[in-house]
Amino acid sequence: MPTEREVLHWAHLWDEVVTSGLCTGCAGCVVACPYDVLGYDDATGRYKPFHLQEEGGPGGCVHGDKGCTSCTRACPRFRAWEPEIDGHLFGRTRRTEEVDGISKDIILAKASDEAVAKAGQDGGLVSAILIWCLEKGYIDAALVSYLEGDGTTWKAIPGVARTPAEVLAAAGSRYTYSANTMAYDEAVAGGAEKIGLVGMSCQSSVPPVMEVRKAGKVARRFALNIGLLCSKTFDDAIFEELLDAKYGLKRDQIVKMNIKGVFQIWLRDGSYHEVPLKECHAWTREGCKSCPDFAAEHADISTGGIGAFNDWTLTIVRTDLGREILVKMLQDGTIIGRPGDDDPGAIALLRKLSTNQRKRWPETAFVDAPRLIPPQPPKKKKAAPA
Repeated sequence: MPTEREVLHWAHLWDEVVTSGLCTGCAGCVVACPYDVLGYDDATGRYKPFHLQEEGGPGGCVHGDKGCTSCTRACPRFRAWEPEIDGHLFGRTRRTEEVDGISKDIILAKASDEAVAKAGQDGGLVSAILIWCLEKGYIDAALVSYLEGDGTTWKAIPGVARTPAEVLAAAGSRYTYSANTMAYDEAVAGGAEKIGLVGMSCQSSVPPVMEVRKAGKVARRFALNIGLLCSKTFDDAIFEELLDAKYGLKRDQIVKMNIKGVFQIWLRDGSYHEVPLKECHAWTREGCKSCPDFAAEHADISTGGIGAFNDWTLTIVRTDLGREILVKMLQDGTIIGRPGDDDPGAIALLRKLSTNQRKRWPETAFVDAPRLIPPQPPKKKKAAPA
């Protein structure tokens, strides 16, 4: 006799993802919940979903017991998420050697408008894409991150950009976490029908996993998915416990941050400082420690500021939509492009960081796919001193 189909709901998500170390805090489950019984803790540094109702304990959900499965369908770390999304987006699963995901092209690009390039990070490409897509009708709102208040706390918070000015206000990198998907309701309340998402690699898997698993009506509004290459984000405590305590770099004096082999910091007085990344590892956010996706493998366009050219963005074109947008922007001069092969070191670094990050996926997870990488050559032993 066939067994009854397993109903996978909050209880399974709680055990397999939220409390197992796999949860990245992307908030896909919170956004997709049709009963609004999931909350999101971004105030204590946890960046995790939780159940608002107390029945059945933290892993209990009466709606799940009755058959609701929206949260597990919307989670890009639940069960066989990677091969499911690959098959949906690309018609096949990635090959083992495709450690940075399936792609069409890799180029270097930046905004041609000097004001946009200056306001943005690494040439302002993402800002240029959002502004162009808003003007051309591809999207009518974008989910992005802003800095809280006047920006001096450096706490990143999700928000909505509907105008070029709002896009530029969101430009730049924070390196602390913001679940940009949480701005979805605000965008919809403002009348948005075609929404663009700019999110870290974990967040960029949310729209396609919702679509392939048919997680309610949320997915239909996502019209553009821009992913940010991401190896980790840091706990907010890094400002006081490392940057201030050891280096005297107070958060309310920081005006810009970047990572280029070191943690780069610019202050209001015009001074520039570098902090070794090794010293920052202790403040790695919990949700990043098991994330296998450096390259935002399920975005339409994946972007990151790695490589030799500080004012160019390494750009990975993954979908037909991503290629269509970039080709049109190159044709009308909104962005400037050059072959990715102009910076072979950047592509080598992309593959290296992607390989290293896939090793984070634990062997105890339900599926092995994210961990599959080509056999690695043995490390050379250091010669013994004479």
